Amino acid sequence: MRIIGFIVAALLALSGGATAQEYPSRTISIVVGYPPGGNTDLMARALQPELSRALGQTVVIVNRGGAAGTIGAAEVARARPDGYTLLFSPNNPITAQPHLQSLAYSLDSFRFLCMVYDNPQVLVGARNMPFADFAGMVRHGRSGKEALIFGSPGQGSTQHILMAALLSRLGIEGLHVPFTGAGPMAQAALGGQIQVFIESASIPASTGLPVLGVMGTQRLPGLPDAPTLTELGQPLVGSSAGGLMAPKDLPDAAAAVLERACLTAAGSESFRTAATRLNAGPQRLDGAAFRERFAAESELNRTVLRDLGLARQ
Repeated sequence: MRIIGFIVAALLALSGGATAQEYPSRTISIVVGYPPGGNTDLMARALQPELSRALGQTVVIVNRGGAAGTIGAAEVARARPDGYTLLFSPNNPITAQPHLQSLAYSLDSFRFLCMVYDNPQVLVGARNMPFADFAGMVRHGRSGKEALIFGSPGQGSTQHILMAALLSRLGIEGLHVPFTGAGPMAQAALGGQIQVFIESASIPASTGLPVLGVMGTQRLPGLPDAPTLTELGQPLVGSSAGGLMAPKDLPDAAAAVLERACLTAAGSESFRTAATRLNAGPQRLDGAAFRERFAAESELNRTVLRDLGLARQ
């Protein structure tokens, strides 16, 4: 009888029944498609201890920086869908990059588990800019072709797309200067090489550069005097949002465990404190709402990038 019981248990394990019940039974790796120290990496590391606690297993962060976050995303898309290799990513590698370049993955390559932050972007002015506020920027931009010089942390980045959409609404044809990241771009703004750019609120907080408008539904607590673009007559909302994903064929049982643990971790006081400190608004969405959010943004980006002539054919 013991032999028969052993055989039945072994067959259950091979079929996945026991494995599903025991998940997770070993260390889980979360791939971040950016180098250590950036906003995405810091958000993942803020979630890491709480997620580990909720799962009862060790969770490690693995950085796979490069190619605008697409290297890490591609690695997870082709990983074994067993719940032990996950992706922590912002929107751009999932909702914009597939429209810009031929990639081995798309939005449909992932199972969305839990969105944990939504970081409204802000319109930032440069030192010695030739205007004082948003209205002045509009007048200056309309004064001539490429009169408004704006930066972005790379062509096709979330910030580039948002600025292009804003200028299109305003009827302004600006001059785009791409940079390798937010740091070099902020230095260019401090040096007067560009006039405006869009980024997270942590950039003006660390540089002292003025904020002309907030691309959120309400004013930011840390910037109470900065109006939203809606208040300024341009209801354009944009953010860098992100969370936890897995390969698309992750079994339902493992997905349920991960989603529940992720929502618990994202609701913890320590994560919310860390997110607030990073000027990233903590926001919890379950897997279905997370996917819906990114799918809608992907369709919007498809249109914007096509109109900009940047979308791949």
